Parts: sequence; C-alpha cells; structure tokens
Amino acid sequence: MPKNFKVTTNMPPVPEGEGNSLLNFFDQENADINLFNLVDDELIKISGSELYYYKYFQSKEYDDVYLESRNKPIASEPILVHGHYEPKALEENLSEFGIELTNEQLFVFNKSYIEEKISRIPHPGDVVKPKFQEQKYEIFQVQEDSFEIYGVYHVVCSAKLLRDTTEIQDSTNINTVDELGGYIHGVE
Repeated sequence: MPKNFKVTTNMPPVPEGEGNSLLNFFDQENADINLFNLVDDELIKISGSELYYYKYFQSKEYDDVYLESRNKPIASEPILVHGHYEPKALEENLSEFGIELTNEQLFVFNKSYIEEKISRIPHPGDVVKPKFQEQKYEIFQVQEDSFEIYGVYHVVCSAKLLRDTTEIQDSTNINTVDELGGYIHGVE
C-alpha cells in the first residue's frame, strides 16, 4: 500500500514567463543587485589601466569635392578613465600594397562608470590613448556586453591604431575649399 504524504503548505502559483517568483535568486528589484556592478567597477579600477579618452565631436562640415568630412574634431583635453586592454607589440605586415599596421585593440569599460565619466556612451570616432604608451587608437566599433542576471554591463570598444594625429584637432576648419575645389587648409 503506497503512502500518501500530506503537505500543510500550499505551493505558490507557477509564474507565467519571466518575472518575480519565490524561486528567483537574483531579484532585479533588490537594491543589492547593483553590488555586482560596483564590484566590477572597482575591479576594473584596480586591475585595469589608466587611459586618456578624447571625445569626438561630429562635424556638420562636408567637402563636396571629396564627398567626405575633411577634418575630425576631438576634445583637446583628455578625460582620465580606467579600462581593460591587452597591450600588443606593433605589427607591420608587408602586403602587396606595402607595409600595413594591423594593430587593433579591444578596450573594455564598465558601462555605468564610462557613462558617468564621459557623460555619454562611447562613440565610433572617439580616441583612446594608454597613459604609458605614445600610441593613440581610434574607436571604430562599440558593443555592449552584459551579464544581465547580475546587473553588470560592459562596453567593449574595438579600436585601430591612429597614425596621423596631426589631422586631429579640437575645432573645425573654416573655408577649406578654394574656387577650384582644392583643399587649402583653411587659408583664404
């Protein structure tokens, strides 16, 4: 004869879809959920590197001859931020087009930290310079990496080596096209 066990406690109703339930270990409404994000931010500050971050200001100036924007204004004063990256040796590969620099970097930032420091999310065109190197990198792709269950979000920036730093300036050129359509560096 099988034994029947009686339970005095009623089971809670099974939740439909995702949301709050008694079995949810990581309650998104809990104030401590930000703890993981704060710990991640602190780990990046302790184990990461100091980086100079130059914000890119998109210019409305457009050269009709070359069908592109001829200058790239960025901030003249950098913002000191912390982030992860892996320093790599400069690679100069020889191809059919000559010597090419193929040094690309990934910079990882805590999302809430970088948004607070630069007052926006990183954009393609921003420039990052490691504090101990004399190399600047231009961000060309920004992705968000997340650990949603813990509430930790990273911003992963892919950047390429910036070779021509003389083209970078903090203000836009005025009168860049002469009557023949040539580029005259802002001189009338």
